[in-house]
Amino acid sequence: MSQVPDLSNAIMAQDEMGRPFIIVKDQSQKSKAQGLEAKKEHILAARSVANIIKSSLGPRGLDKILISPDGDITITNDGATILSQMELKDEIAKLLVELSKSQDDEIGDGTTGVVVLACSLLDQALELIEMGIHPIKIANGFDEACKIAIDHLDQISESLFDINDKENFTNMLLKVAKTSLGSKIVSKEHNQFAQMAVDAITQVVNWERKDVDFDLIKLEGKVGGSLKDSQLINGVILDKDFSHPQMPNEVTPKDNKDDVKLALLTCPFEPPKPKTKHKLDINSVEEYINLQEYEQFKFKEMIQKVKDSNADVVICQWGFDDEANHLLYQNNLPAIRWVGGAELEQIAIATNAKIVARFEDLNESKLGSCSKVKQLEFGTTRDKMLTIENTEKTKTVTCFIRGSNKMIVDEAKRALYDSLCAVRNLCKDSKIVYGGGAAEITMSLKISHEADKQTGIDQYAFRSFAKALDIIPLTLAENSGLNGIETLSNVKAMQAKENKSNIGVDCMGLGTNDMRESFVVDPYVGKRQQILLATQLCRMILKIDSVIVKGTDQY
Repeated sequence: MSQVPDLSNAIMAQDEMGRPFIIVKDQSQKSKAQGLEAKKEHILAARSVANIIKSSLGPRGLDKILISPDGDITITNDGATILSQMELKDEIAKLLVELSKSQDDEIGDGTTGVVVLACSLLDQALELIEMGIHPIKIANGFDEACKIAIDHLDQISESLFDINDKENFTNMLLKVAKTSLGSKIVSKEHNQFAQMAVDAITQVVNWERKDVDFDLIKLEGKVGGSLKDSQLINGVILDKDFSHPQMPNEVTPKDNKDDVKLALLTCPFEPPKPKTKHKLDINSVEEYINLQEYEQFKFKEMIQKVKDSNADVVICQWGFDDEANHLLYQNNLPAIRWVGGAELEQIAIATNAKIVARFEDLNESKLGSCSKVKQLEFGTTRDKMLTIENTEKTKTVTCFIRGSNKMIVDEAKRALYDSLCAVRNLCKDSKIVYGGGAAEITMSLKISHEADKQTGIDQYAFRSFAKALDIIPLTLAENSGLNGIETLSNVKAMQAKENKSNIGVDCMGLGTNDMRESFVVDPYVGKRQQILLATQLCRMILKIDSVIVKGTDQY
């Protein structure tokens, strides 16, 4: 039965023929949820998201297949990637996407864990709300518990290595990189990928600022080969080939030079054009020949300027026509065209070159230098790529990843990126905490102990926070095929009995719960950020008590 419109605000009017009609005020239907009902809606929406990605947590976590509307397939277990590609209608669920993105942007790893923890906190909060405790009281209690958790995390964190002891430091970084890659698709080749991540970071790290500029690390992939064929290139790799098929496949230093000189141009190899709108009339053969000769002269002039600068290779942002290409080949100047602006900048950083916008400005001081420019060929398709390499320590590196298909290459890139982030975080702050749920269990025990000291309602919030932290080891155990509750109880009991913060869930079946022995570690900054972000989001959602959704207009 259709709803009768409200006529209390109606206006009577007449048309030009004197016929009466009624103007009814625009009435949009609003759906409204308040109080406990609204909070339940939010928490159920968050729970549905957590249930999707929960199974991808840990080294035995499973992958998800994501299919876009246009049929593109992504296979991944990276929390941020899964959430970013999901079509979510609920606004609270969208907040969880933002949460994982914040963790990814700041830390680069731990995106699944932060969402699972946030949803667990919301679940516990719902139980307290149903008991009649005010949401603000719960939120304040969670904040206090969060402070205790962070302080305790800081106390149990260890600095296993001295940054100045380079050899030991590198070994430790390697172990951390392996831990990060344990749950990824590249775990079979995790030794190789971990080494690649550590080498990449240690080459571009700024030890004074204790920071890594990720713009200096490029991730490139090429379908074909296996993951084992992946390698780290000291320099830049371009998905291009030389502009002329008869140009050499490899350019090395010549005439007793130490290096290959590169000219980076943003000006095209073509005759100058007037900036005003013009029309050129050619009325005779002589005029056409004169024009042709002028173009030839200009081409030769440009190439001569490049030759005079002693450049061995020309890299141009724009294209050039067949005539210019032929002249470059005749003058033994290998050239690369249509190189993007970002790639050009990266080559400039890697080779210490200056990007030149006019041929008149080109001279030897503007040239970059490298050890060699080499053309790579792949398979029977003879796909070509170019590497610009340096023998000495360079400012830029490229992680070149191979794989049997595009999905594996993309997922390997994401895995390597997470590993790079884990190593970067340790370069910034060398403190670590133990993984396998060990850090969460020790924080849970600490907060449960502190709950006994609380006199008011806060004790309920403290116990709920401690219970929420247990979700991480519980999920790790379940995803590893273990009995979740039993494993959690045993590990908790072992921690409480031995008073050690390095006892965690044996996900890989190594026969030991000692995470120090297994060397399962997480960077301290990542774990700290997880707890802070999850608590902040929980507080924000708990403070919402009314949802008003404006609907479509009814006529």
